[in-house]
Parts: sequence; C-alpha cells; structure tokens
Amino acid sequence: MNGKLQDENMDSLFQAILSLKDSSECYRFFEDLCTVPELKAMAQRLAVAEMLTEKLIYTDIVAKTGASTATISRVARALNYGSDGYNLVFERMGKKTKNS
Repeated sequence: MNGKLQDENMDSLFQAILSLKDSSECYRFFEDLCTVPELKAMAQRLAVAEMLTEKLIYTDIVAKTGASTATISRVARALNYGSDGYNLVFERMGKKTKNS
C-alpha cells in the first residue's frame, strides 16, 4: 500500500470494512460514512474499471456511466500501473481481468 496513505486511521477504516458481513451491512455503514455523491463516484469508478477490462472504448464508457474522460483515464492508469486492487476484486467476484 502507498506509504502516504497508511496510518492508524486508515488501518481502522479497513478493519471496519472487513468486519462487515453482507451487502446490507455495507449499505448501512457506507451510508453513514460517505455522502451520496462520494458513494456514487466510487461505484462509477468500479463500473468504469470493469468496462475498461472488457476493452470498451472511452466514448462507450462515457455514454454508459456518465463518467468524465478524466475519470476514465485515472481508472485506466490505476488498472495499468496501480496496485492491482481492481483486478483482485474482479477475480474474487468471478469477473475476467487482464490477468485472467
């Protein structure tokens, strides 16, 4: 993990997330933790990442998600040069990734 992010508060946040048992608990926790726009932005980035792994082009992704090309580029950069977090999650969810 990026050393600039890792601290006691982040560790506590991730432990809280890992303690959640199902999507109902996730909804409850994240509704309390985040604003609606923050949640929608995270969900949008995940959708963009999935579409990029499916090799959709930017214009199709913009049309389907409403994401800006800057957001799509940022997600693409994370997929190509990041920590493989998206790919880890997609593999565990049974979705194909660049490494599948």
